[in-house]
Amino acid sequence: MKRILNNKIYKYAACACMVLTCFSACKKDYLTFDVYEGVVDEDDIWENDRFARSVLNVAYNGLQYRYDLGEGALLADATDEAVISQPNNPVLTMTNGTWGAGNVFDDRYTALYTALRTTNLFLEKAPKSAILPVSDINPLRGQAFFLRAFYHFELMKRYGRIVLATKVFDKDEDLDLPRNSVDEVVSLIKNDCDSAAAYIPAIWNGTGTTTSNGENWDTGNRGRATKAAALALKSRVLLYYASPQYNPLQDVQRWKDAAEAAKAVIDLNKHSLVSTANYPRLFNYSNAATLYNSEVIFATTAVNTNAIESNNAPVGFNGGKGRTNPTQELVDAFDMSNGKERLDLTSNYSDNNPYANRDARLALFIVTNGSQYKTGSLTRTVETFEGGLDKIDKPTDKIFATKTGYYLRKFTSDAVTFAGSTGLVSQRRPWVLFRYAEILLNYAEALNESDGDVTAIYSAINAVRRRANPSFPLLAGLGKLERTTRIRKERQVELCFEEHRFFDVRRWKLAEQVFNKPVSGMKIKKVANNSYTYQRITVENRVFEPKNYLYPISQNELNRSPKLEQNPDY
Repeated sequence: MKRILNNKIYKYAACACMVLTCFSACKKDYLTFDVYEGVVDEDDIWENDRFARSVLNVAYNGLQYRYDLGEGALLADATDEAVISQPNNPVLTMTNGTWGAGNVFDDRYTALYTALRTTNLFLEKAPKSAILPVSDINPLRGQAFFLRAFYHFELMKRYGRIVLATKVFDKDEDLDLPRNSVDEVVSLIKNDCDSAAAYIPAIWNGTGTTTSNGENWDTGNRGRATKAAALALKSRVLLYYASPQYNPLQDVQRWKDAAEAAKAVIDLNKHSLVSTANYPRLFNYSNAATLYNSEVIFATTAVNTNAIESNNAPVGFNGGKGRTNPTQELVDAFDMSNGKERLDLTSNYSDNNPYANRDARLALFIVTNGSQYKTGSLTRTVETFEGGLDKIDKPTDKIFATKTGYYLRKFTSDAVTFAGSTGLVSQRRPWVLFRYAEILLNYAEALNESDGDVTAIYSAINAVRRRANPSFPLLAGLGKLERTTRIRKERQVELCFEEHRFFDVRRWKLAEQVFNKPVSGMKIKKVANNSYTYQRITVENRVFEPKNYLYPISQNELNRSPKLEQNPDY
């Protein structure tokens, strides 16, 4: 665990940590505050209302904006959802067998413990601080309890057993500590979620009701934890804890607890799925009203950027780098528009026209050959066929065309421009950490695995599945194993690219079958009469070993704290 010991807290006037929207800029030192004196003694911080509140604001620094984990990569690029077009991108270490203590990726260990120290500092000091009115202290501490639970879970889902950080460690303490058990970690997270839910308002709009456009935050509190966020975190944690990775003895009570936790979010009645009409804008943030809508339970603050589009736009568009390429495996997971699976003989699927009459989410999440792609005022048809505008490498610019025949659409805004010397247009958008669709799928899965109410299971699945496809027939009459398969497939489709697949397949203990094999794409050739031929091809070989269920702990951390011990087989 990283030592962060500093009795003086430095701050420069240019760094405005007093507002939540600026936390990404405020990492000069352990804590930074908006004062004009050069140095402030730590004790003075707690004697000032604004400074004390700012410690909590800094604690939110541990939340990460996950659209670019390194040279444009998403965590999806390390799953069967996508590949990265760029050779030697660091995300490839997760899939090519080189991931280890000396070659880590998405290493959040130090950053999360840093955030935990700030959070614990606020929890310890706030009750006796100058925060006024005093009635504000518990709601603020509730946010800190949520953050402490969230950061511990982010560590657990990566590293398994971890060292619990429930206090501010003194500089003279021995920080070479052994790890706690997963049972102990989950117990702490549950308790912190309960404390958070008890202290934080259900929503932040100041009225106790949802606003007319469905937002659950007033402008000044967007990005802060809510009671619903605490309950949603508890739902996710207990779902993981019930899953085979952490529940090898198949304790059914864990699934029942997970179902109850998801139901608590539903019963709060503060969130809902956005409508079918608004669904296409759920991740296309061209409309500012969609940033924090009724479906978003918790998200980071919004960052104004065009990098998401630049990193992922088809390469035929000036400035497009086309980094994340969805796989054929993911495309195949989308059903037909009649609700039948692609390989059903009555589905009307055609190998000669593979993207026609598909689940509406395919076109919303993935750019296929023949799709319309828009950037600013420019709209044209995407060409991923051999020799097409979007299938030509530009190695001198370090731009490589799609490997799979597909590009990423989810998260991108058609209002954004990302090339040219003037008039560039960016778009504000957050990284969504919890949304209501996940809760419904959590509920369905936990109910199904605990042999719960079948009617409620179907209701939850159908709500998610038919929201984008109102004409889909209602699912019914499936056996338990068939329902399990359907729920997992719905998670694969609805939650694609949102970092669920990476951990879902691991918690289901299926990664040795799902991730330890090649991933595919589509080789497309244009022939006479403007028609095409489609050939499935292998685009990348993948390696997954049993040790890869957990992240490796970096050698630097092990050198500092040998009692941590490395995760098995690294």
